[in-house]
Amino acid sequence: MIFYYTVVMNESQPIIVGNLADNPFVADIAQHMNQSMHYSDLVSLKSFLNNEFCPRFIVDEESWQDVGNKLEGRTVLIVSTTQSMHPRDELAMRNFLIARAAKDNGAHRVILLEPDLFYSAQDRGPRKEHGFVDFQRSEKDYKKFDGQPFSSRLYADLLKESGVDEVITVHNHSNSVKRLFMERFSGHFHNMQPSDVYANYIQESDIVNREKLILCAPDKGAFPFVKEVHSHFQDSSVPMIVLEKERLGERKIRMDVNPESDLTFKDVKGKQVVVIDDMVRTGSTIIEACSRLKEAGAERVVFMVTHFYSSQEGRIKLNHKAIDEIVTTSTIPQILNRDMQGRLRHKMVVLRIARWISNYIHQQMEPESESLTRPYYTEDMSSKNPRWKDPLGPLFNGKAGE
Repeated sequence: MIFYYTVVMNESQPIIVGNLADNPFVADIAQHMNQSMHYSDLVSLKSFLNNEFCPRFIVDEESWQDVGNKLEGRTVLIVSTTQSMHPRDELAMRNFLIARAAKDNGAHRVILLEPDLFYSAQDRGPRKEHGFVDFQRSEKDYKKFDGQPFSSRLYADLLKESGVDEVITVHNHSNSVKRLFMERFSGHFHNMQPSDVYANYIQESDIVNREKLILCAPDKGAFPFVKEVHSHFQDSSVPMIVLEKERLGERKIRMDVNPESDLTFKDVKGKQVVVIDDMVRTGSTIIEACSRLKEAGAERVVFMVTHFYSSQEGRIKLNHKAIDEIVTTSTIPQILNRDMQGRLRHKMVVLRIARWISNYIHQQMEPESESLTRPYYTEDMSSKNPRWKDPLGPLFNGKAGE
């Protein structure tokens, strides 16, 4: 038997593993990074009879040389995504132990790629020193976290302590989390923004009529990212509208136009509006925003969102007639499953962005090397979607000669 790492193309190439044995996102990253061996053949994700997780990088059982140093000088990339059958707490613990296994066996560098960074919603705590925010916290805001831990800081601390040297994520909206991770990892924190992906898809696909296009931020917090998307457009004259919400309860909000917006609801009549946000859970805010746009006369409303949590409540709400189509990314790969899409499959598109992420990592690790070839994403949609085009043409449908 030979050591697995002798099969890898060169020692500068990272060893890519996942915290679960069956994750298509990890497989895509490994493929685009040209890892010849399957990621699940590089580390054993075993558990003892008492259910304690004990990962083990696979080595030659017959060799007694370099015990504890089999990963000497190597970089290990751990890919972690949300999986519906596994709680995030479990996946987080797996990250800690895999990172520690890498470092305890000589790895020089451990990178965590977690596109949807865990515990980001818990970005502050009940005290003044808990979190970095760009607004004046009220007593009500402190009370909201009363009795809770400052979980995002704990997660950063535990990742660092377990041996993680660098963290890569996608479209994290929390300024508190971004500052916290930048400080904890001494600047080795990468928050990738898919603004170029969205701009390219809007311009190159047939999802909207670009002559009627308006970009929309559903709240002021989303506006900086919407402006980033806008900056990638060939036509800089595409207008933008900014909405704002007033939360009336846990599931009830009221939506209006932000006073600082250049457009009003009157300006969307007969237009095609793309609403862009970082994530969606229950869908209450987005449904209210899209409904107001449709009531104002918008001809078509498309919702683009980076992280899509496929909850039953969310699927029911987002099936609302105010939304004509939904575009999301593969950061939470279970959304690729048609059953997870449920009744939304007829108006859902998933942009698989593993190649886009791999290109970024490739450039970070080897700055002098050439970029991967475009396109950096692939479109995945159900044949139930009205925009779906049969890749095999009319012959597949028995329409040849018509």
